[in-house]
Amino acid sequence: MSATPPDPTVEARVALEQVLAEARKARRALTLRVSAVLLTVSFCLWFTDFLNGERLAEGVPALGVMISEMIPPDFRRWQQWIRPMLDTVAMSIAGTALAIVMSVPIALLAARNTTPGPVTYNIARTVLNALRAIPELIMGIVFVAAVGFGMLPGVLALGLHSVGMVGKFFAEAIEHAHPAPIEAARATGASPLQVITHGVLPQVLPQYADVTMYRWEYNFRQSTVMGMVGAGGIGTELVGSLRLIDYPQVAAILIVILGAVTVVDGLSNWLRRRLT
Repeated sequence: MSATPPDPTVEARVALEQVLAEARKARRALTLRVSAVLLTVSFCLWFTDFLNGERLAEGVPALGVMISEMIPPDFRRWQQWIRPMLDTVAMSIAGTALAIVMSVPIALLAARNTTPGPVTYNIARTVLNALRAIPELIMGIVFVAAVGFGMLPGVLALGLHSVGMVGKFFAEAIEHAHPAPIEAARATGASPLQVITHGVLPQVLPQYADVTMYRWEYNFRQSTVMGMVGAGGIGTELVGSLRLIDYPQVAAILIVILGAVTVVDGLSNWLRRRLT
């Protein structure tokens, strides 16, 4: 006696129910994750007094008074800001260059496909994490105490902090490089250095250029803050005006900084199109 063949309708219904059950499960998991994120954000907003309407209501008028005192901006000392602004630009370029020079070898050690071994990989990653964890201002204070006032501590602070982030991006770009050119270089008996120069770097140079330009923009903005800890640049002028409560001059300096940031952003975009 032959067995009864399975009913296709029943099998289709069972498969559909399984798909719907998996979809409901995925939807519940997504709802839980979104709810957890929203609860965390809401708690942080409450914990930091962001939801304190009374405090915000008291602060808005004070902010309005400060803004009104900044109008009109006072540009009478604009000639004295030219040199500090040039110092700021030089600081950002020097800090970025220092970061790039230091990041390339560390990134090669911190990438799984080019590191000599797991110990070296973990040490390189730890170094990048440590440099990234220390804020630029803290580094600036430390280097001002070590080497004195001026642009040098600013360059060192910007450069070393940038290594933590730039090196991480460089290492990830190396890890995502296509393995075929690397394996082809190794198959020809190339040395490790030749594998890097012929199999790795040609693939990641566009990403390197992109990250470099973005980091220069960031370092320029941060170099304006370095002056607040005695590292020179236009930030020194800004801090001086704030200490004198000369809000019209503060507004003028902020406008100058905004203009410079806009120019740097445009130049960075132009260079990025040329290099990538």
